[in-house]
Amino acid sequence: MKKSSNAITTVVLPLIVMLFWGSLFPFIKIGYKVFNINTENIAEILIFASLRFIVCGMIVCLFAYFFKLKIEKPKRKSIFNICLMGVFAIVLHYGFTYVGLSMTDSSETAILKQFAPLLFACFSFLFVKDEKFSVTKIMGALIGFCGIIAINTGSSSSGFSLGDILILSASVCTVVSMVISAKSSKGNSPFWITGISQLFGGVVLFIIASAAGGKIPVFTFKAVLVFAYICAASIIGYTLFYYVQRTAELSKLFIIKFAEPLFACVFSAILLGEDIFKLQFLAAIILIFTGIILGNVQRNNKNQSS
Repeated sequence: MKKSSNAITTVVLPLIVMLFWGSLFPFIKIGYKVFNINTENIAEILIFASLRFIVCGMIVCLFAYFFKLKIEKPKRKSIFNICLMGVFAIVLHYGFTYVGLSMTDSSETAILKQFAPLLFACFSFLFVKDEKFSVTKIMGALIGFCGIIAINTGSSSSGFSLGDILILSASVCTVVSMVISAKSSKGNSPFWITGISQLFGGVVLFIIASAAGGKIPVFTFKAVLVFAYICAASIIGYTLFYYVQRTAELSKLFIIKFAEPLFACVFSAILLGEDIFKLQFLAAIILIFTGIILGNVQRNNKNQSS
């Protein structure tokens, strides 16, 4: 019984999270269309992103408040870390992601964002006391980065595009937010972590976008449906992730996180008709997957022997 429940926590729930996160890439691009957002106007894009997290944050915070008898509120000293996490995980991460997504295919974006777990898995010894320097982790980072370079093979443009650079920047912000969330998730309810970080990050994004001239888009019936799914996927995905992160090993989560671009590719092909049958995509998936495995193999072996 313990093994089955442990498998649900460490495998099934993270896979559900990756399914929701992967589906968000094409749904955001669909959102640009149904809201008639000018993708060349950064302020409009950021307003769209901010509304998502303001609504999500408010819903989760209200849920946590009304069920306060069953949900532990965060300590005052940890609220700062959660808000800081909101800056990196929401403001910077999604600011770069939404703008970069307007310039890059959603399937390619999902693969590029796997640079974050690679970076953390291979260089975690710089941030986490329990982690140690490992040559295999460095090799894993190099192999994984080759996978990112492989995505651009055969492209008409030379080097990384501006959209690619923005997505990679978002990936680095993800690493920082993961380091902060690893500390904040212990002893705090995943609902409060999700709600506070998303609400704070959404408000900051909204202020920035409004100051830049962004305006709230018109909500048609179709737009409401798309926006509702984006919010629901965000709430479920992030809350489950912070819940799993409290007990699961980060190395195993990073391996499972590779399912995110696979789900994104499938949803992008179904919803957007993107061509995902490219050799460079296959090479990128193999190289990044190999990098993640190699970057964690020493730690996993150590855990098994203990």
